[in-house]
Amino acid sequence: MQTATLLDFLADLAQHNDRDWFQAHKPTYDLLRRDFEATVGRWLPELIRLDPTLAGLEARRCIFRIYRDVRFSRNKDPYKTHFSAYFAAGGKAGTGPGYYVQIGPNGQTMLAGGLYQPERDQLARIRQEIDYNGSSLRAVLAAPQFRRFFAEGLQGEKLKKVPAGYSPDHPDLDLLKHKSLVAVYAIPDATARTLDFDAVVPAAFRALQPLCAWLREATEPGE
Repeated sequence: MQTATLLDFLADLAQHNDRDWFQAHKPTYDLLRRDFEATVGRWLPELIRLDPTLAGLEARRCIFRIYRDVRFSRNKDPYKTHFSAYFAAGGKAGTGPGYYVQIGPNGQTMLAGGLYQPERDQLARIRQEIDYNGSSLRAVLAAPQFRRFFAEGLQGEKLKKVPAGYSPDHPDLDLLKHKSLVAVYAIPDATARTLDFDAVVPAAFRALQPLCAWLREATEPGE
């Protein structure tokens, strides 16, 4: 993947986020997009080996469009300033736990995973599982391989108050307050330019797999 070239293009796009500039530079975008899709396709076999729920995915089903939906946003910039892909059952439209890659300038590059903004019934099941067996999730978060990439532990939006139906002195209250359950490995711009993503992406996702497996089991209906 031509990471440095991609970051330069996206930095320029951030400075000239309008249709005229984008159309004038679309041949460059098209080349970079094809390169990114080929890279995602190269990662997929290894990711499927570590998480068989990804079987059958194709790169194009995992990659997000660069065009922003501005209908309900105050920010009317028409283009995203990063490339990204989500690996989950169902591809980028999947609603279950998965793995996320984002590459962009100005601190946007990251590898992440888990469950972002779960549906209401999913979150209820997750909290129920934490209530019954929070120690199992803590073991996942404390594993050395996980901590190697995700030393900050579980992230994501949290409630300020105690979730309804749970005690304020619950031993796992910090986990129960989560509205999103994600782990993030932020990559500085200077590092991203020379990083071997072909090595780091599978390694980071291997570390994430137990978290995704825990969330998947917790959210399965009937469990």
